[in-house]
Amino acid sequence: MSNESNNQSNSSTPDLSNFWMPFTANRQYKAAPRLFKAAKGMYYTSSDDRQVLDATAGLWCVNAGHGRTEIVEAVSKQLATMDFAPTFQMGHPLAFEAASKVAELMPTGLDRIFFTNSGSESVDTALKIALAYHRARGEGQRTHFIGRERGYHGVGFGGISVGGIGGNRKTFSGNLLPHVDHLPHTYNHAETAFTRGQPNWGAHLADDLERIVALHDPSTIAAVIVEPLAGSTGVLVPPKGYLQKLREICTKHGILLVFDEVITGFGRLGKATASEYFGVTPDLLTMAKAINNASVPMGAVAAGRHVHDAVVNAAPENAIEFFHGYTYSAHPAAAAAAIATLDLYKRDNLFERANGLAATFENAVHELRTSHHVKDIRNLGLVAGIELESRPGAPGARAYEAFVKCFERGLLVRYTGDILAFSPPLIIDEAQIDQIFSTVRDVLKDVA
Repeated sequence: MSNESNNQSNSSTPDLSNFWMPFTANRQYKAAPRLFKAAKGMYYTSSDDRQVLDATAGLWCVNAGHGRTEIVEAVSKQLATMDFAPTFQMGHPLAFEAASKVAELMPTGLDRIFFTNSGSESVDTALKIALAYHRARGEGQRTHFIGRERGYHGVGFGGISVGGIGGNRKTFSGNLLPHVDHLPHTYNHAETAFTRGQPNWGAHLADDLERIVALHDPSTIAAVIVEPLAGSTGVLVPPKGYLQKLREICTKHGILLVFDEVITGFGRLGKATASEYFGVTPDLLTMAKAINNASVPMGAVAAGRHVHDAVVNAAPENAIEFFHGYTYSAHPAAAAAAIATLDLYKRDNLFERANGLAATFENAVHELRTSHHVKDIRNLGLVAGIELESRPGAPGARAYEAFVKCFERGLLVRYTGDILAFSPPLIIDEAQIDQIFSTVRDVLKDVA
C-alpha cells in the first residue's frame, strides 16, 4: 500500500498528499510525518500527545511564547468588530496605532512604518523604497544593490537576488534582478571557531565594499542590504566593528544601508532591534515574525524620516507618492495582534529578560564544545548555532538525523545544512535552557 493510502487510512493523520510543503523534503517528510496539534507557553503538543520543548520559537518568531491570552483576545475582538478594512485610500485606527507602537521601538529617526505581510515582502518593499528615494532626489541612475554571500532575504525575486545562499538562487538564477553584487560573508572557521559572542577577527571584510563601490561607480548604487546577524545560513555573528564600517562607507558614498532584522527584531538579542544592540542605525530596517508573535502574518519596513520625506515630498500634490502596497497591509487582525504583542513585551520586560539570560544561554551551548561531531559553536543573545562535521558525501545528513532524534526526545530544534540552530521564546527559563542542551548532548552521542 502506498504512503498516500496509509495516510488516508490512519484516522490520526490527515491526508498529506495535497499540501506541497515549503522548504521541506516532501517525500522524506510524508514517509514519516511529524505533526503538532497544540501549543502553549514553551511547548508544542505533538499528534501523539507528547510535550515538545520549542527551542526555535516556531521559526524565530514566537518570542512571547505560544498561546498568549492577551493576543488571542485582541485578535478575536477585532475579527468580531471588523474583519477587514482596506488601507488603499482608506484607513482604520489600529493601523496607525500599530505603526506608532512599532516606531517607538525603532532606532531614532526610523519612525515611518510601511506594513507588509512577511519578511520576504518587507525586503522587496525596502528595495523598492530605496529606488524610489534615489529617483525622488534626482539620482534615478542608482539602481545597483549589494547583498552578501550566505545572506538570506526571503523568497521574492528581489530577496533571492540580493541573497547569497546558492540553493535558494539556483533554480531561479536566470531570472534574478540585474545589477546586483555581493560582499564576502564574514565566517572564517580558522580565525573565529568557538567564539563567544562577536568575533574580534573580520571587521576588515567590510572594506571590500569600497572595492565593489569602485567597480560599479558609487553613483550607480542604491543600497547595501545585510542581516546584522545572519540566521538561516547557520548563525553568523558579525565581527566587532564590521557593521560600523559598513555604515561609514555607505554614508560616505550616499548609499542607503538596509538591515534585514526579520529574525533579530523584538528582543532576540536583548534589545528591541539588533541596530540598537550594535549601536548602528541603518536607513531602512525590515521586520516581520515577532512583530506580533507570529499570530497573524505581518511584516513591516521602518524607514528613516529622511527617506520617507524625500519620496513623499517629491510627488505632485494629491498624487500617490509610492506605487506599492499589499491588500493585507496593516490587516486589522494583524494590527490588533501587533499592538497586544508589543504591549506584552513591555509589560513583561521580555527584552530585558532575554538580555539577562544571554550569559546562561551562552555558557550552556559552549559546554557542548567537546561533544561528538561538533565542529564549531556560535552565539549571540538568545541565538546559537552548533555546526557539525559533515558525513563524507552526505552534507546535511548528520544534522537532519540529530533534528529527528531531538524531536523524538521532546525537543524542537532547527537545522540548516549541518548546523543546528537555536532561538527559543524569550520566556524560557534556566532549567529549560539546560534541558535543550543536555538533550542535544545526549542526541549527539547517538548520531552516527
